[in-house]
This record gives sequence, C-alpha cells and structure tokens, in this order.
Amino acid sequence: METIDDVGEFGLIARVLARLPLTDPDTLVPSGDDAAVLAIPDGRLVTSTDLLLEGRHFRRDWSSARDVGHKAAAQNFSDIAAMGGVPTALLLALVLPGDLPVAWVEEFAEGVAAECAPLGAVVAGGDMVRGELITISVTVFGTLEGRPPVLRSGARPGDAVCVAGRLGWSAAGLELLAAGIGGGDEASVGGTMADFLLAHRRPRPPYAAGPEAARAGATAMLDVSDGLLADLEHIAAASEVAVDIESASVPTAEGLRLDQVLTGGEDHALVATFGPATPIPAGWRRIGVVGEIGAGAPGVTVDGKPWDGPGGFSHFGPRE
Repeated sequence: METIDDVGEFGLIARVLARLPLTDPDTLVPSGDDAAVLAIPDGRLVTSTDLLLEGRHFRRDWSSARDVGHKAAAQNFSDIAAMGGVPTALLLALVLPGDLPVAWVEEFAEGVAAECAPLGAVVAGGDMVRGELITISVTVFGTLEGRPPVLRSGARPGDAVCVAGRLGWSAAGLELLAAGIGGGDEASVGGTMADFLLAHRRPRPPYAAGPEAARAGATAMLDVSDGLLADLEHIAAASEVAVDIESASVPTAEGLRLDQVLTGGEDHALVATFGPATPIPAGWRRIGVVGEIGAGAPGVTVDGKPWDGPGGFSHFGPRE
C-alpha cells in the first residue's frame, strides 16, 4: 500500500489539490502562492477555526477518511452559519504520520470537497507536516451578505428559544460505537441505529437556517457543538438572561433518550432566539423561552427546574 513517505510532501500535496475545489469568483489568487487572496464583497470577514485530533475527535476504526473530511468541514461551516453568515472558503492544515496510506488522505480530501460542494465553498490553501497522530486544523471564512452578525449577547426576556437541525443523533451514534455496535459501517445495523451512526460520522448542520434566522431578525444564535444545555449557557451568560427549555418541545426521534437530546454534542444544530413579535422562520422549532434573571445568575433550566442529568462536553476538567 502506497504511503505518504513513498510519494513525499509535494507528491501528496498534488494528490490532495486534485481533489479539492480551489477557485471561485471571489478567489483572486488561489492556492499555489505563499498566500491566497480572497475578495470580501460584504467588506466584513467572518472567520472561525477548529481542530480534530485522532483518538479524541475521530477514530479510524469507527469513521472512514471521507467521513472525517465531511466532519472537519461541517463543524467549521456550522460556526459561520451560526453568525448568520454563508461559508465561502477554508484553509486546511494537516499533521500526518509518514506511514499513513496516501489513499486515506485522498479520501479525506474528497470528503472535504463533498461538504464544500453544496455551499460553493473553496479550499484556499493550507499546510502539511509530519507527526505521530493525525491532526486536522480548519480555518473557515464566510460572508454576512450585508447583514449584521447575530451574536450570543442579543437575547432578551420574552424571546422564543428555537432550534433548527437534529439533536442527540450524534451522541446516540457514539454510544453505539462505544458499545461495539456498527464499527464496520451503517450497513451492519439497520433502522434508526444506522441513522444515528451516520449522524455521528457525518453531521448535517442546517446551513441555510443561519442566514434565514438572521434575515428574520434573530436576536441571538449559536452552533450546538457541546450539547444544547451547555451551549445555551453561553447565550444566557452573554445576554445576562435566564433560559428555560420545555422538554416536551425539543425535537426527538425514536430510540433517543432525553439526556441525549439535551446534552449530546456534534450534531451542529443551530439554536436561536426570536423576539415575541417575530414570525419563526420555516425549519425552526420553538423549544423554550428567555426570561429575567431574577435573584439568581444567568443560566438554563428544563421545565422550570435545574437539569440534574449528565452535562455537555468539555475538553478540560469535569463535564459541564
């Protein structure tokens, strides 16, 4: 099997570039020079960055290289959508072991390209270095199309809390994999279990819902990456409000537990708040309300009470 050491750095770069979307009308100088040059029609650049580490964010025995490519792009594009923006380009930096098969990197690039395609986003450049563990760094750019960004700090008492996208599916898929179910592929299981496994391997953020919410007048918004309750805490703190979630209103599916829906991460749904007089856009579902802080601190409750189940994901220290 051909490895990275066999083809060398520049041979590998050529293989990867052949599989990635590299140009669009706003890419004035594409990958190939020391830096790319991108046009910013809106005059403002929306940007975010994230890392995926082998063994921490993905396992090669659980996810294909194409799955990892989809996931690397999706979790970053979702952050742009959460600001009300549209993703336009990304930079891709890879740390790769020398004995890694070239085919793995090629398939990874194809996964990135497939996630970019519906958005018309391009890969504007990046870097590759040798290391012990596969590490993927993605920096993504987007445009607000002339709209103001939707921040976490704009929620006000009386606003409706709404969600677009799925919740708990990725967490359910991860639990199946941890239990030894479906480690080969989704075809080894059936029904909703296969759907949960695919959701973990390839999240499906509702990209269009972010700009739609911004156009409708959303007061606050964010991407649900660490769990609904954990991420809503960020809106509560930034806006200095209380948030109450109605458990009967959250979107669910057969086979999901409430704790998976409320605290499971990596589905990359979007959660936003809308003023009382604002019509909720299609594709969004009301799941709660923003309230006054009162005597307590900003925070999130479920059915009027503190959540006493498992918390959301945290990279350091105890789970949130």
